[in-house]
Amino acid sequence: MKNTKDTDKIKAISKEMISILNLGSSPVGVRFLEDSEQKPEGAEILEKHRYCQALMKARNGANVILTGEEISCPAAASAFGFRPLPEKLESGKGLIGFGIVSDPAVGKKMFEGMSKLKSGQIQYLHIFPLNQAEYIPDIVIVEDDPEKLMWIALAYLHATGGERIQSSTAILQATCVDATIIPFLSQRLNFVYGCYGCRDATDLGEHEAVMGFPGSMLPEIIEHLKYLGKKAIPRSRSKGALSLLEGKDVEVKSC
Repeated sequence: MKNTKDTDKIKAISKEMISILNLGSSPVGVRFLEDSEQKPEGAEILEKHRYCQALMKARNGANVILTGEEISCPAAASAFGFRPLPEKLESGKGLIGFGIVSDPAVGKKMFEGMSKLKSGQIQYLHIFPLNQAEYIPDIVIVEDDPEKLMWIALAYLHATGGERIQSSTAILQATCVDATIIPFLSQRLNFVYGCYGCRDATDLGEHEAVMGFPGSMLPEIIEHLKYLGKKAIPRSRSKGALSLLEGKDVEVKSC
């Protein structure tokens, strides 16, 4: 449901997040939509795109829709409940063809552990840059340097009372399963390394990683990011303790 007051707040939060962390691109909002919901006006309907490619377009400013018919990655299509996983992938043999595993039993086990939406649970995905949000996201995804994601994870940890963060990945389906479906089903943050597919199919850099968390956590996360931005982030980035080790004449402030 579109709410101008709430979406204005989300846009402001996104811009603050970009500014505090110096993100290279916008965080991305993802909505899971059922057939009965009206498709958003102005969004481009992608044809034959992978989900990770839709994220890439959104983080670079595009407002897009990906339907079950047009999602081109069979593993992602299965994870979102659009169609069954092909037997070659389900058996693990398909991953041998990509050179990802050498034992099909390992590949089979990797797919068996994947979190999935129910078949027919959603009809399409709405994916958009969070700094231009006109809708409330179910999930927020950030792709950037691990150092920047680390501060978001710390802000999330603070918002959840200091509980240790448990991340889950098979180094496969990093954007669709690890950064989107797991945070949606578990309502928690997941921080992963990427995977063969998204690194092959998108502009995700060698130095970048991926994170997803529930959109409902945005207000708590940004509040603590603002706190971190006052002292911890600039001090850590100044590398004062390293400069002291290297014999440089700098002022090092204690914790």
